[in-house]
Order: sequence, then structure tokens, then C-alpha cells
Amino acid sequence: MSDAPSDLHAPHFIGIGGAGMSGLAKILALRGAEVSGSDAKESATVTALRAAGARVSVGHAAEHVPPAASCIVVSSAIRQDNPELAEARRRGLPVIHRADALAALMTGRRAIAVAGTHGKTTTTSMLAVALSGLGLDPSYAIGGDLDEPGSNAHHGTGEIFVAEADESDRSFHKYAPEVAIVLNVELDHHANYASIEEIHESFEAFVDRITPGGTLVVSADHPGARELTARVAGRPGLRVVTVGESADATLRVLSVTARGMSSEVVVELDGAPLAFTVSVPGRHYAHNAVAALAAGTALGVNARELAAALGKYTGVRRRLQLKGAARGVQVIDSYAHHPTEIAADLEAIRENAAGGRVLVVFQPHLFSRTQQLGTEMGQALSLADAALVLDIYPAREDPIPGVTSEVIIEAAHRHGLAATAVHSMAEVPEAVAALAREGDLVLTMGAGDVTALGPEILTRLGGVEAGA
Repeated sequence: MSDAPSDLHAPHFIGIGGAGMSGLAKILALRGAEVSGSDAKESATVTALRAAGARVSVGHAAEHVPPAASCIVVSSAIRQDNPELAEARRRGLPVIHRADALAALMTGRRAIAVAGTHGKTTTTSMLAVALSGLGLDPSYAIGGDLDEPGSNAHHGTGEIFVAEADESDRSFHKYAPEVAIVLNVELDHHANYASIEEIHESFEAFVDRITPGGTLVVSADHPGARELTARVAGRPGLRVVTVGESADATLRVLSVTARGMSSEVVVELDGAPLAFTVSVPGRHYAHNAVAALAAGTALGVNARELAAALGKYTGVRRRLQLKGAARGVQVIDSYAHHPTEIAADLEAIRENAAGGRVLVVFQPHLFSRTQQLGTEMGQALSLADAALVLDIYPAREDPIPGVTSEVIIEAAHRHGLAATAVHSMAEVPEAVAALAREGDLVLTMGAGDVTALGPEILTRLGGVEAGA
């Protein structure tokens, strides 16, 4: 007997291997739905979905849509001429956006939706790990894997549902959370937002979706978040909890102290200091943990127990993930692709470089983002000691005339960074081997397929000494 929402009892996912789509497919399969889907290629995520009971085809073709499919689930990345989408329309099947499917799954649960331009995946993951560690067995849907492929989602028996809320296509307007987190508000996703004012209006609409009597947890430090707080101040039925180092923060961060690859955080809670460990490096991750603490506390979870449980979080795949070490060189993978994220991860790594150099292999993500923020990307990369810059990863976009990685490289040069263009992924391991020396840290950085280079770099350096 399936307890999936009505139209979702036999869903077919186009692009089922994607970070957001795969999580929903897994939860529905665990709820008893007859899940099918297609993806462009085989992957560890596809293998994990099959293990959960989903039927997955490789490639996109009309015949991949099962006769008994009850609906088609798509994300904004699916093109209108996709043959499976055309087949669904021919058969009159409902076409459901990924966000509507997630909203249906959250119905009847106490939902925490985590939003912001940066830090969503990490903060959602922190909550999932900590609440699970306390025995609350939450359901969760995350935009990245915790430790192994397929670990980005869980169908729990508890009343809490933690979800990453994506602002990129305004789909987070679909949710009605009891608690919403807004970590920061910046201009990004230039294909969908023409101005920072449009971004602010979108986040305001998200806040308006919080259920009456619910809570907004929002940064007290980030200028865009403070602007959002001012815009929503005084709304009836909304409790606002600000978090950060600012003197006026509701939950104030008193200190963040680096301890190797972790941090000790001290917050002021009910007039007294509360110290806990965050087992990943970087001030921005410490602030993510404090936002998670505030959100869990808003649902009635004991703050001191939750703080201790947050210390058990050791990271998510691709968020400063140690891939291994060889010849005295550590190789770390970073998903950072926006200038703010790039700078934050490089600052965090710099704190732990112990005198070694920080070398970056950077792959820009999207032509539109590079067109708008390429100069800022180059400036952010200048926090490294050297960078190899790959060609732009297009994802769903077509090229924009005149927009190449040279925009980033030229900006990096203006800020004193030795940045070099590399046009072939195959050339990177040799280039890194020629550049790196004992004690250095190498970051593979970007939201595209640059993540695949870590193991190849380690092999070229001469074998893996330690891995993650």
C-alpha cells in the first residue's frame, strides 16, 4: 500500500539522477510508489536509486515512460523538446514540477525549509545529521550526498521534514514551512533574475509562505539578509530569530575559533554562553551550524542537546571534501561556484594550510553567471596562490558570444594571481603535478564535472595516502 500523494503513486522522473530529483525519487520509492525515471548516463546515484526500487533507463526516449505512469516529474533544467515530456503531453499525463512534488511530500510534517544564495546544502545536511543523531528520525531532501551516493534523502518516521529550498527558479514559493532559514540574499541565477530587487521580492514571497505562528531564522550579519528582515518586520503571525555576530542578533555568535579542520563556536543562549564543536573548517560553516541550531530550537528541540549533535556532522560530498593525499599534497573538492562561496572556501582552507600553498583548479559554471560575475570570480580566486582555470561548464545553457574563462583569468591577473587557462580536463593532472610541492593543498572547485579530477590528480601525484 503506497502512502505517496495521489498523482505521485507511479511517477516518472526525467533527469532522475540530478541532486534534487534523485532525493524525491528515493523518498517516493521508500513510501511505496512505483518510481521510474531516466537520466543521461549511468552513475552511482542511478545505481543507488535502483537499489531503492526505482526503474531507471539511460537516455531520453518516449518509450521510457511506463504505460502505468501516473505523472511526469520535471525540474526547470528539462528542455521543452525532451521526448519523454512530449510523450507525457501526448498521453495527457500530469506534468509536476520537482518543487510541487517536494511540497506534497512535506504535507503533514513539521517542515524546515533552508534557503539562501549559499550554504543551503550544508545547513540542511547539518540538521538532518543532528536530528537523526538525537533519534528524531526526520525525513529530509538535500541537494548533495552526505557520505555516499543516495544519501541525499530519507523517509523518516518522525514528524520533522528538513528540505533544501531552491530560489534559483522561484520554486521555493511552493513550500509552506513551519520554520524557514534564510542564510543570505545575493544576486545570482541571472537567467531568472534581472536585479537584486527581484531577488528580494522572491525571498519576501518565500517568507510569506511560512505557516501562521511559524519562525523565520535569518542572518543578522549578511547585508541582503538584514534587508529582508527589515522588509518583513511586523508581519502578523511571524516570529523572527536573527543569528550571527552582530550585536543585535537574537542568537549571537560570541566567537568562532579554528581548531585544525574544525571550529569551536560559542553562542549566547538565554544570557549564558554555549560552546560546541563544528567538525568542518571555516567561519561560514560555523554560522550555518548556528542557523541550524536556531531552527531546531524553534521546533522545540533541546538547544544544548542539538548543539552537541551538530558536532557529529562531518561534511557533505563536494563541500571541502578531502579526496586524499599523495606526495605530501592534499587534494580537496569544493562545490563553490559563486564569488562569495569561492572566497569563503579559500579563506577556510587558508586557515588550515599550515604554511603550504593553496592551488585551485577552477571550472566556471554557466555562461550567464560568468558573464555577470566573472570579474568577481577572478578577484575571489586571488585568495589562492595559483589557479588553473578550465573552460566554462555549460550545464543547461547555450554559449553566450564573447563570454569565456578569459574574463575570470584577466580579473585574477589584475589582482596579482598567477592564473592559467587549461582547455582540456585531461591536461590538468599533469599540470598540477608539475606545480604542486609537499605541503600544498589542491582544490578542485566548481559545480560541474571538475569533481572527477581529484582521483586523477592523486594518481598522477603518485598514489593515495589517505582518502575520504
